[in-house]
Amino acid sequence: MLVVDDSAFMRKLISEIVEGSDEFRVVGTARNGLDALSQIHSLEPSIVTLDLEMPELDGLQTLGYIMSETPRPVVILSGASTGNGTDVTIRALELGAVDFVRKPSGPISLDLPLVRERLLTALRAAACVNLRGVPMLGRTGAPRRASGPLAIAGAQTLVVIASSTGGPRALAEVIPKLPRALAAAVLVVQHMPSGFTRSLAARLDVLSPLLVSEAEAGTPVVHGHVYVAPGGRHMRVVMKDEAPVIALEDSPPIWGVRPSADPLFRSVAELFGPSVVGVVLTGMGRDGAAGLRAIRDAGGSGIVQDAATSIIYGMPQAALATAGADRIAALPDIAPAITELVTRRRGSA
Repeated sequence: MLVVDDSAFMRKLISEIVEGSDEFRVVGTARNGLDALSQIHSLEPSIVTLDLEMPELDGLQTLGYIMSETPRPVVILSGASTGNGTDVTIRALELGAVDFVRKPSGPISLDLPLVRERLLTALRAAACVNLRGVPMLGRTGAPRRASGPLAIAGAQTLVVIASSTGGPRALAEVIPKLPRALAAAVLVVQHMPSGFTRSLAARLDVLSPLLVSEAEAGTPVVHGHVYVAPGGRHMRVVMKDEAPVIALEDSPPIWGVRPSADPLFRSVAELFGPSVVGVVLTGMGRDGAAGLRAIRDAGGSGIVQDAATSIIYGMPQAALATAGADRIAALPDIAPAITELVTRRRGSA
């Protein structure tokens, strides 16, 4: 693998952590984006770790060149946890980076060993990546939103989506293609730490005809709105005054992640039964599998992303084995499948 960072100290520390695992070998290091592109062409590393804040050619520009000219798995090491840095990290994931790891103390993190296991987990995921599932996204401008008042009555039909590794890019393909007139509320669980899901929601909001926001406790769940679970908190739907609202909680991680999709999926299956469409997108592990089974057992529908377009097929594969599906769809076909099943559910209600 190739380690790219403008700090010589960080290049050395990252290399020591990686090679100390005995799972990966560092074939080279690069001090900036231009150096990285040269090294990639000469060394052909199987994986790249990439800093975002670098001189001459920054990480985002470098990632664009990598994914367009010589695609390979890229793991971002981000020193940012707030502000514009989180927005850039989300954009990097959207462009095709496999995953990101936060440097604990900013760009120069002496305590990087604290996230050793997180880094190795991201690298293991990168080693399993299906490169066919990471084509470059086309440029998407801000959509025109229909004028007129939003729905204020509580949602009667819900779409719930689970995603993990490769999820930000998949969500940027799915959510913007959902129509403004979709007669459902959409709730998303993307495995991501706190501080980043707000930027993810803001990015999706720019791209989408539907309104997208990070979920807040007590918020009414209404049609025409997408709610992204905040990083580090489980999300459920509960009834308050006979209307659905968002509930957030800090109970222990499930399957090693928080938020987990299973609590959300189970909550909507119990409350809405046949009026739920569950969707499991790319990701490692099996989160969402039991939840999708609960949805389908309650009479709801299930959509699972196919192997060919999944960056990591773990979650879709587990969901399919556990729950089956009404649709197995390639990524470009997920949004049309959601729209069709929502329309069908509404028509049969």
